[in-house]
Formats: sequence, structure tokens, C-alpha cells
Amino acid sequence: MSSLSTSAPGRGRPARLDRTRTVETALHLLDEHGLEALTMRRLADAVGAQAGALYRHFATKDDLLTEMAERMMAPATAATTPEDDTWQTALAGRARALRAALLARRDGARVHAGTHPTGPNTLGFAESVVSVLIGAGFAEADAARALWAMTDFTLGHTLEEQAALDPDGPADPARLREAATAEAYPYLARALPVVTSTDFTARFEFGLDLLITGLSARGPRPE
Repeated sequence: MSSLSTSAPGRGRPARLDRTRTVETALHLLDEHGLEALTMRRLADAVGAQAGALYRHFATKDDLLTEMAERMMAPATAATTPEDDTWQTALAGRARALRAALLARRDGARVHAGTHPTGPNTLGFAESVVSVLIGAGFAEADAARALWAMTDFTLGHTLEEQAALDPDGPADPARLREAATAEAYPYLARALPVVTSTDFTARFEFGLDLLITGLSARGPRPE
């Protein structure tokens, strides 16, 4: 049971829910049970309220997930880099901060995928990325597309990372090793030690380096 409290209801009146603490309780339930088990009924039970009371704050479960995604972005938004860092270092730092924020919550990437928060955490993170790139001389359009490229890469990577590390998930490197035989797939078999590796940080850093190298080659340029 969450420590979240609701105000004592008057006779015949529903408990008044605190929106912020309700989202915090939802995040605790996510960490404990996972996304599949996070239902509006379970959340209502955790906050000691009727399910109908939740729908006064969140019209649908998607609305709840959007608010959870916004809350999850707070650590990423708070991450800063020294003013004398290059734009490459600053952008890489923000990508790492986003990955860390998603990994900090069970199924964090799944919660975030498909949501479109417009709160200060999400918009503040986007602002910090775009400001780094525009400040380095990139055109506004390129800065915006680079923001999407970085966030899409980080989110997609973290989705796969969390799925692979889920003890109840379907990932099984042994099955891939058995299927990708040297006779049928000679080149893939040579790369299998890395393909089946669970060093997700190395995989993330390689992809991030490719992204930033590509942006560097494109170079800041006027519209």
C-alpha cells in the first residue's frame, strides 16, 4: 500500500485525490509490478479511492501514462553540462541522461513510448537539446530533426534493453546462437559474440557515436 494519503471525505463525498501523489503512487506500482499489471483499479486501491475518482484526473489510462512519462523526465531535464563543453559532448550527455531516466523505472521506455507530454520536464529537455544545437550553428530544422533522431534512437535502444533484461521476457541469446549456425550464416556467426552480448552500454555508446559523427559530418549550416 502506498503512503499516499487522500483527504478524509465528508459523508457521501468521494475522497479528494492529490494528482501529484497519485502519479507517484502509479510509478511505485510500475516498479513493483510492471506495466502489464498497472491498472486503474489497482491504482485506485493503492490510493484508497474509487476508480471513478481517478477518471476525474485522468480520462484514460493513456492520460495517466503521459503524466507518468512527464514525471520520469525530471532527472533527464535536470542533467546539465559545463558551458565550455562542445556541442557533441553536451548532446551525448543529454542522450545518456534520457537513457538513465528511462532505465530508472521498470518498463520505463514502454511507458514513455507513444506518449506526448507537454509538461515542463519534457519541454525543458527538448529545449536544452535544441538550444545546444542552434547555439552551435545548426539550422532550426536540423536541430529539430536531430532532437527526434537522438530521442528516437535512445528510446528504441532502451525498449530493447529493458525487454532483453526482463527475466520474464522472451529474449534468449542461446536460441540465437543455435539458429545462426556458421554453415547457414557464416558472417553473422562470426559476429555473434557481440550480437548476443548483454553489454547494452557499449551498444548504446556505439550508436550514439554514429549519430553524433553523422551530425558532425553534416555540420552546422544555415537554412
